[in-house]
Amino acid sequence: MTLPSPTIEPRHFRDVMGHLPTGVVVVAGREPTTGNPAGLVVGTFQSLSLEPPLVSFSVATTSSSWPKIRPAGYFSASVLAHGQDHVCRALSSKHNDKFAAVDWHESLDGTPQISGAHAWIDCKTAQELEGGDHVIVIAEVRRLQAGGGEPLVFHRGRLGGYRELGVLNPPPSTTK
Repeated sequence: MTLPSPTIEPRHFRDVMGHLPTGVVVVAGREPTTGNPAGLVVGTFQSLSLEPPLVSFSVATTSSSWPKIRPAGYFSASVLAHGQDHVCRALSSKHNDKFAAVDWHESLDGTPQISGAHAWIDCKTAQELEGGDHVIVIAEVRRLQAGGGEPLVFHRGRLGGYRELGVLNPPPSTTK
């Protein structure tokens, strides 16, 4: 017996899923035709496989940035550090030159890595899958490195560190 699917309002779905803290990751590459840096911010970046080393992330099908990165086949994922809110805001904007106010350098593959990031992962796109209103990107990890400090976190609609957002010591729940 198949039960009918309940109707779930998008805003309610987003509000509930916002209770799950996520890292803030910049996926950046170069536009093949111009060589200009292109990037977007994702909160869905994750480890997918150890053997072989694979990662995945999701990007909206309406993204104007991913189509600029996709053709090159290579990108760098920079895990933003606590205090890099300004980088998140700059690269989430619709400005033509998102990287103008962002400190970055080139990876060995020539892709943009965000300076001062908590970690970075250089990748080669392996596969894309349809996922509703998103595309799920699976990529091979080519190189990676982690730094110290605390990552930038997105939780319940806010950016900050774990302690600052109450992720480590959450306030008592008001729902039963």
